[in-house]
Amino acid sequence: MKENVTVIKVGGKIVEETDSLSALLDDFAKIQGYKVLVHGGGRSATKMCAQLGIESKMVNGRRVTDLETLKVVTMVYGGLVNKNIVAQLQKRGINAIGLTGADMNVMHSVKRPVKDVDYGFVGDVDRVDAEALGRLIHADVVPVMAPLTHDGNGNMLNTNADTIAGETAKALAQLFDVTLVYCFEKRGVLRDENDDDSVIPVITKSDFNDFIDQKVITGGMIPKLENAFSAIDKGVEQVIITCASDIKGEKGTLIKK
Repeated sequence: MKENVTVIKVGGKIVEETDSLSALLDDFAKIQGYKVLVHGGGRSATKMCAQLGIESKMVNGRRVTDLETLKVVTMVYGGLVNKNIVAQLQKRGINAIGLTGADMNVMHSVKRPVKDVDYGFVGDVDRVDAEALGRLIHADVVPVMAPLTHDGNGNMLNTNADTIAGETAKALAQLFDVTLVYCFEKRGVLRDENDDDSVIPVITKSDFNDFIDQKVITGGMIPKLENAFSAIDKGVEQVIITCASDIKGEKGTLIKK
């Protein structure tokens, strides 16, 4: 029987505001067993770009990453946000290590090809070293994954944090029974985005397609759910989308095969 590991992805203002981050890490520290934390930090990157006079460009919710923007996201994601989380976990007695994909070569990507949009230095993950992550986990070290990968040729690549979480979970499913939890500001996937109580408790792939056709699920929730179903298809036991105050996954939306 495989051991259990919980992969928690958290982003948005939750990791960038002191009070919400503190509450999240208190809850994360209470999760029993092996665990991994994946974080975003886009708002901090946008703020830093503005302070440095660098224009932030977004297309379909994705950041266009030119060379100057790449420098900023590397500083912010791999440094400021990541190391703050690691330090806060050490304070709580959790022995954590902050990782980008380049560290220990845990996550390799290829630069996204130019099609309709040139996203610049953005990576699409093609390889994850589950054995390296597994060694850390079995040594009771908690990986804290930043949304950065590398191409093996000395270049860092900006990579979507939901994708980092999904690819991490899929790779670890070779070694563990994995639960993937996506945390954000809402209580789950909502039937009505203006009604926080309209959480859809369970979504199957068939439901997902119907909800897209009905315009119930739109925008950034679509790639989040696509990542979720991809993880299920690759052996992840369950995926839960919920609010940051319920990272144990007892509420929210359960994604089923």
